[in-house]
Amino acid sequence: MVHVSTGANTVDPIRDKADIQQMKEVLLHQSYRNYFLFVFGINSGLRISDMIELKVLDVRDSDYLKVRERKTNNTRRIKMTRALKNEIDKYISLRPDSDYLFPSRKGQKPISRVQAWKIIHDAAQQVGIKDAIGTHTLRKTFGYHFYQQNKDVAMLQQIFGHSSPSVTLRYIGINDDMIDQALDDFSL
Repeated sequence: MVHVSTGANTVDPIRDKADIQQMKEVLLHQSYRNYFLFVFGINSGLRISDMIELKVLDVRDSDYLKVRERKTNNTRRIKMTRALKNEIDKYISLRPDSDYLFPSRKGQKPISRVQAWKIIHDAAQQVGIKDAIGTHTLRKTFGYHFYQQNKDVAMLQQIFGHSSPSVTLRYIGINDDMIDQALDDFSL
């Protein structure tokens, strides 16, 4: 699949589910932490800066993620999907509450945003996704597939805390090419 960037400083969602599966496989071969970082990101819709600060205690025995967003300083409460909850339960089963979900291999801190970017970017390169991949790809991938499944931009706008539906659609990459394709296939 050919991937093209939508702008110099933007990243795209991973639209192809086969690419998502390949990313999971590549990351799982690297480490369970790297795999879990990807799975957590694409299933939660959180920003990477909010994800890396989470500790085991924040997700143990809960159906909701409660996060104070670094960017907006808003507190968000997000229901975890069944799939995410199952992944979390497997990942944290033997970990103490005080551990970061995504611990650095260097000391008692979480991985950095730069390290998270490197993990995602390098895996994307191995899969053959060349352009427009970064840490925000995880959040955008969640949004893109949520929208494709539910077609509810208002709900996704609420989940992301965006100011308007148009911001949300642009954010997840529902761009002119996709609109053109939809119109090509439309008939009454």
